[in-house]
Amino acid sequence: MVNDSDEGGAGRAARSKRADARRNKETLLDAAAAVFVTSGVDAPVRAIAAEAGVGLGTIYRHFPTRADLIIAVYRHQVDACAEAGPALLATSATPYAALGRWIHLFVDFLVTKHGLATALQSEDAGFDTLHAYFLDRLVPVCTQLLEAAAASGEIRSDLEAYELMRGVGNLCIGAESDPRYDARRLVDLLVAGLRRPH
Repeated sequence: MVNDSDEGGAGRAARSKRADARRNKETLLDAAAAVFVTSGVDAPVRAIAAEAGVGLGTIYRHFPTRADLIIAVYRHQVDACAEAGPALLATSATPYAALGRWIHLFVDFLVTKHGLATALQSEDAGFDTLHAYFLDRLVPVCTQLLEAAAASGEIRSDLEAYELMRGVGNLCIGAESDPRYDARRLVDLLVAGLRRPH
């Protein structure tokens, strides 16, 4: 006969184990993203393992191929950017301030994904859905921020989220390879241009 308290303890232990596994995977993804920023997506897996403080086997258990790892890092970064939008709206002084801070995170994602874009254009079928995932996750967040800033009267209301994100993306092209080009400064000018004239 199984004691109810034993079942409760087993359930808590299983949930705790799942939470630990999720945290470990997120630590790996954060470590991989940091290494990709400094060394590109072709960085040795041992460098990622060292950054994460784990063995090579742990990485290969979670991500059997480099493509699996790149896809997971990309999705993880998109998710972080998407989740930041509502949090910034809740904690920023104004919706326009939240929009500006979110655009900075978006720029960081675009500028620091060294080699991801090239890797994502490879023939691996796993990459096919990532652009759609990027749009599905981020366009609604940007829309929410734009609508909140427009409703507060801070910015003009005739701009689509996709249009703004595309403009920001175009300003970021090549920024990582040209130290004389400051994409963030130009993006700041673009965001300043959204303000409703007084």
